Amino acid sequence: MHTPDTLRYARSHEWASAPDDGLVTVGISDFAQEQLGDVVFVELPTVGRKVAAGDAVAVIESVKTASDIYAPVSGEVVEVNAALEEAPEAINEEPYEGGWLFRLRVDDPSAWHALLDAAGYEAVAEAE
Repeated sequence: MHTPDTLRYARSHEWASAPDDGLVTVGISDFAQEQLGDVVFVELPTVGRKVAAGDAVAVIESVKTASDIYAPVSGEVVEVNAALEEAPEAINEEPYEGGWLFRLRVDDPSAWHALLDAAGYEAVAEAE
């Protein structure tokens, strides 16, 4: 399991990049994509949608199951990774690079610090 220490993580297995000019990039962890298996479809949120931390905002379908993806922090969706519509397997191949899902303009950039660090997230994932 690869868990970059530059990111923060939600217990629901989403990662969030550090706020950069108020923007946070969101995706699912390497652990989560391994649990899902081969991703075959992604339903991304609508740009302009306002979300609260913990809201279901996207859906990932794999050969095994469909899973809701939750907002790790509150904000407004300002961009989605449209490339995933044609190549959802990028989530399996590179969950922290080309497999990102959406970007949020965060309501409170300090909320990022309340998410789990890499070691804390690995402990959560290993307990499952």
